Amino acid sequence: MSKKPRIVLLHGTPVAVDPIQKSFATRWPDAETVNLLDDSLSVDRAKDHDLTQRMFERFTELGGYAHRIGADAVLVTCSAFGPAIERMAKALPVPVLKPNEAMFRAALTKGTRIGMLATFAPSVVTMTEEFDEFVRETSSKATLKTIVVEGAMAALRGGDAQTHNELVAARAPELKDCDAIMLAHFSTSRAAEKVGAVVTTPVLTAPDAAVDRLKSLVTA
Repeated sequence: MSKKPRIVLLHGTPVAVDPIQKSFATRWPDAETVNLLDDSLSVDRAKDHDLTQRMFERFTELGGYAHRIGADAVLVTCSAFGPAIERMAKALPVPVLKPNEAMFRAALTKGTRIGMLATFAPSVVTMTEEFDEFVRETSSKATLKTIVVEGAMAALRGGDAQTHNELVAARAPELKDCDAIMLAHFSTSRAAEKVGAVVTTPVLTAPDAAVDRLKSLVTA
């Protein structure tokens, strides 16, 4: 590809922007990233237990816009919208990556006991469903144990990343017997260093895995 590949990043919360930009800067600096932020997505998702029909339509509309502005691929950075992302992917002729798909792949190379630290409770149901589906597709025997870290997301949205990181790390030892620990959201990846300091278990983040996967899909 002679021109820089344009990767459209679709964000449902502003706290996901910085982690994925850092991953692109270190792992695929030649990519041109475009940020589409609609923080009402996460606000509305928190209000509804299930994904609404309108939410599916919104993702299709956002995907269409991303394609019209020249996306070579689309990455959604919020982990609470799996089925809506899948529908968007079917409507687009370019690769569309769910936020945790690549991290799941990496986790299953580590073993069968997988732990996950999450900070946004509404995402856990869809993430668990996606993980279980991926396990079935790969004929793995992996199981998932998830801990929701209360208060961490509120701290981060309030601008207190240090408290967010400390809260996440404080719960990590509960997953020390796992073969890998996944930090569920792009925003959670900023706690990776502190989590790694309190456990010897491999710690996986969604942004790094997603960038590596996208690069392989777009430049192949």
